[in-house]
Amino acid sequence: MIPSHFPDNIWQQDATDILAGYAAQTFTPREVVEALLQRISVKDEGLNSVVALSPSAISEAERSTQRWRSGNALGRLEGIPILVKDNLEVAGMPATFGSKLFASNIPARDELPIARLRAAGAIIIGKTNCPEFALEGYTANELHGVTGNPFDLSKTSGGSSGGAVSAVAMGFAPIAIGTDGGGSLRRPAAYTGIIGLKPTTGTVARSEALPQLLLDFEVVGPFARSVRDIELCLGVLKGAARKDPNSRYRPANTSMRNADKPLRILYAETIGAAPVDPAIRTACAAAANEFRNLGHRVTLGELPFDIGPLNTLWPLIGQTALASLRQTQPDFDALAAEKYRKIADLGETVKAQQLFDLLNLFTALRRKASVAFGKWDLILTPCCAAMPWPAEDAFPEQIDGQAVGPRGHAVHTAWVNACHLPAMSLPSPLHNDQRIPIGIQLIADLGHEHVLLDVAKAYERRVSFRKWPDLAF
Repeated sequence: MIPSHFPDNIWQQDATDILAGYAAQTFTPREVVEALLQRISVKDEGLNSVVALSPSAISEAERSTQRWRSGNALGRLEGIPILVKDNLEVAGMPATFGSKLFASNIPARDELPIARLRAAGAIIIGKTNCPEFALEGYTANELHGVTGNPFDLSKTSGGSSGGAVSAVAMGFAPIAIGTDGGGSLRRPAAYTGIIGLKPTTGTVARSEALPQLLLDFEVVGPFARSVRDIELCLGVLKGAARKDPNSRYRPANTSMRNADKPLRILYAETIGAAPVDPAIRTACAAAANEFRNLGHRVTLGELPFDIGPLNTLWPLIGQTALASLRQTQPDFDALAAEKYRKIADLGETVKAQQLFDLLNLFTALRRKASVAFGKWDLILTPCCAAMPWPAEDAFPEQIDGQAVGPRGHAVHTAWVNACHLPAMSLPSPLHNDQRIPIGIQLIADLGHEHVLLDVAKAYERRVSFRKWPDLAF
C-alpha cells in the first residue's frame, strides 16, 4: 500500500532525484516500484508500451528498501526502477523479440548489460514492446500489437524502441534500456521528447543475448528524461568483458575538449537531396542557434562524405540476417510474420559480390568519418527526416511532398552505426504550437561520449525542451 505521505509526482522525478529521496528516507524503493506498477496498469491501456511486468519486482524492491535502511546499498542504481526492451534477455521474464517465434522464450540468465544494472541495485520492472526482430522504424507486431505515441496515440513513437520511449515519456520508469542497430536509441527518443544515447560500439559489452541480427552495428544504451540520468546509467553499463572482444579495445580520448570550450560543430541539415520535413528543419536550426549561443562554432554545411550508397545497401544486412535466422530456427516459416519470411527470401538471393561491396563501403566510410572528426568535434543533424506517421504503418510514403522508400525517414542515423560512432538524441527547443516533440542528433568521435554528455548538459540547462504528454496526467 502506498502511504499518504508519498509524493504524487514521483513518476515525474528522474532517477537522480529518486536516489536523493531514498537517501533522505523520504520514500522507499518498494513504495516507488508499487506506485509505478500501479501507474502502468492504469495509464498504459491504449498506449501498449509495456508488454510484460516482472513478477519479482516488488520483492526485489523490498530487499532494496532493507539495504537502504541498513546502509548496504549495492551500487549507483540501488532501488531504481528500469524498463527493458523486449529484444534483451532478463532472467525469468519473456524475451520475445516481438515475434511468435520467441513467444515462449524465458531466459534463465540476464544478458550482460542487464546483469550490470542488477549488480548496481537496479530493479527491472518490465519489458517494452518492439517490432518483430527489432528491424523496423515503427513499433507493432502480431504478438503484442501496436504501440502508439503518447503525444498522439494515432501516430507512431518510432522503432524499434517505441515501447521503451513511450514508457519513459509517460513516467512509467525514469530509465529504459534499448538497442540501436540503425537509429533505435535516437529516432524514437526524438518522437517522444526524451533523451537517447547510442554509445560507441564496444562501450557497453554484450553477451548471453538473443541473435544480434544487425551484428555489431547494434549496441545497448539508455533512455531517460535528463542528461544526468543518461550519464548515471551509462556509468553502470559501460566496461569491457572477455566475452565481447569489441569492448576490450577502447580508442584513446585524443581530445580534451568539453562544453566549457568552444566546440567545432558541423550542422548538416540535409543528406544530399533527401527530403526533410520543414518543421524538423526549423527545429534543428533553432537548436543550432542555441549551440552558437553557448559559444560553440557552428558551421552550416554538408557531410564530408556521401552516405547515399550506404542507405541503398543497408537493407541487405537485415535480409541476410533473416535468411540466416531461418536456417537456425526450424519454426521460422511457421511462426514468423509473412513480411519477414519474404525478407528472408530476399536474403537468400543476395550475392557474395553485394556483401563484399557493402563491407568495402563500411571501410571507406569509417576512414572518411575518422578524417572528418579531425576537423569537427561534433556533427549536428536531424534525428529523423519525417514527423511521426500513422502508428500501424511501417514508414511514411512521402516527406515534404516527395515520395520516399522504407528508409526515407531514417537516412540520418544508420551511417553512425556503420562507423561505430557515439551519438545522442536531444529534444529541440519547444515552440508554443508544437504538439509532438522533435529531436536533434549530435554525433561525436569514437569513444567521445564524454563530449556528448558535457555539451548536452549545457544545452539542457539553457533550453526549455521538457514536455509531458497530456495523456500522462
